[in-house]
Amino acid sequence: MDTHIGGFDVVKAPSIDVGALPSNNCHTVSPSSSPVSQAEATLGRHIARRLVQIGVTDVFTVPGDFNLTLLDHLIAEPGLTNIGCCNELNAGYAADGYARSRGVGACVVTFTVGGLSILNAIAGAYSENLPVICIAGGPNSNDYGTSRILHHTIGLPDFSQELRCFQTVTCYQAIVNNLDDAHEQIDTAISTALKESKPVYISVSCNLAAIPHPTFSRDPVPFYLSPRVSNPAGLEAAVQAAADFLNKAVKPVMVGGPKLRVAKATEAFVELADTSGYAVSVMPSAKGLVPEHLPRFIGTYWGAVSTAFCAEIVESADAYLFAGPIFNDYSSVGYSLLLKKEKAIIVQPERVVIANGPTFGCVLMKDFLFALSKRLNKNTTAFENYQRIHVPAGVPLECGPDEPLRVNVLFKHVQEMLSGGTAVVAETGDSWFNCQKLRLPEGCGYEFQMQYGSIGWSVGATLGYAQAAKNKRVIAFIGDGSFQVTAQDVSTMLRAQQNPIIFLINNGGYTIEVEIHDGPYNVIKNWNYTGLVDAIHNGQGKCWTTKVRYEKELTEAIETAVEVKKDCLCFIEVIVHKDDTSKELLEWGSRVSAANSRPPNPQ
Repeated sequence: MDTHIGGFDVVKAPSIDVGALPSNNCHTVSPSSSPVSQAEATLGRHIARRLVQIGVTDVFTVPGDFNLTLLDHLIAEPGLTNIGCCNELNAGYAADGYARSRGVGACVVTFTVGGLSILNAIAGAYSENLPVICIAGGPNSNDYGTSRILHHTIGLPDFSQELRCFQTVTCYQAIVNNLDDAHEQIDTAISTALKESKPVYISVSCNLAAIPHPTFSRDPVPFYLSPRVSNPAGLEAAVQAAADFLNKAVKPVMVGGPKLRVAKATEAFVELADTSGYAVSVMPSAKGLVPEHLPRFIGTYWGAVSTAFCAEIVESADAYLFAGPIFNDYSSVGYSLLLKKEKAIIVQPERVVIANGPTFGCVLMKDFLFALSKRLNKNTTAFENYQRIHVPAGVPLECGPDEPLRVNVLFKHVQEMLSGGTAVVAETGDSWFNCQKLRLPEGCGYEFQMQYGSIGWSVGATLGYAQAAKNKRVIAFIGDGSFQVTAQDVSTMLRAQQNPIIFLINNGGYTIEVEIHDGPYNVIKNWNYTGLVDAIHNGQGKCWTTKVRYEKELTEAIETAVEVKKDCLCFIEVIVHKDDTSKELLEWGSRVSAANSRPPNPQ
């Protein structure tokens, strides 16, 4: 569904299409807008109104002296809620998680010390094609062009260090130190973030946010972003070439990739899957983007660590269509996929490549998939082959009364928790592999950060996703090592009255690193994690914690979390053996290790 950006009606929080480009048949925007009072005709209030208009109803912030006046004007906007975070990194991760649910997110930090702290999270959002609007309070406009040295800098009279850092991880940068062009700069930055589906950086001089200006004297006219369109001739040629290629195949398959999100092509992908009859799979980083209740869905294609029987079907196909793939060392399991270019159609957001043959540019993925669905002959051969070889997965053996809990038993019970009213957030580590094996019911959300893979991301992302999708209960899976990086913002979840269920997997170290290359640096100091969360709770807000070591304790904890404590933040520390990992991690780790340790090529 295409949604108009910034329509006059207030965007409802549960919408997942905010930030989508409008379709050709959306209504035209009236040039009129309501006048605002002199006190509200400020730069700060304009930014606030723009954020609300595009669907941002919560902004993640860390105060600092350069952004305090701006924050005053943001929180004065009735439709915007300030979510104060414990540190900038988590504020950025929260904006990332928020954008995954709402379509766009925003965060506000102070100059340089805040900007450089949030940079890692913005880089992750860039890698995942998420429109995050990162606003930094900047120096007083009178200080630009002088030889003054300011605090929060590296001691040089050059204020461009923060800007230069953001240039590589954002698609647009605006330095607002003059009110005369502020309106244009703000609107260009925000619209660019939406069009490119990438983060943008906006620096606002600390003395400008509260000053009225004639350009802000009326409510901003809602954005109308001209929709991208395919080159009709290129689209027809690409569809014809692809149809000829696929209709000659005996057992074609289709695989969804992570760029389905940025291309807003999930609906078109599903349409093609329904009409073609092909067996359907997803790359690991696309889990959650393609409905798993599709009748011919066969699981995750991840090379040697794929869902059982999925890789055999995909890699034995005589033609495969990949929609929005990213083939990196992680998704290719150390470059070990058994795929052949001459069998592949690669569909990117604006380009189609057919085998070793022609390439078609200016062709939108969504248009291509919809048009192709009308040209293909139905072919269910690959799925029929899958049905012949498929053996249903076994159920992990129950743990004995005194037998320590195993991770596979944990996820057996987690599977039963999932519904259309839940969303899974999986931290970098073994949770990647265990959560990939969960079968998502219709409507169940799923997020993880595979391209960037920054440990600790899931704490902030859980905060942001839960704030954006209040109609879902987030179930997060976080390793102990990752949790030690970003644990503080459990505090913010409590302040925001959120009710996620957090499973803390305590196995005593960085397990994913152990399986790639072990060493004493992968062992961490054990914490009393439930004790830490209890201390953060401090009797304020709704929070329940427990430790589980045995299956019976786990089932009792889950029952409590989903029933008696359904309105609470529930923190369940799961204590498992340090070597209790998924078999997929063992296989993946050895292959990635081999890829990392390749000797230099001969010179």
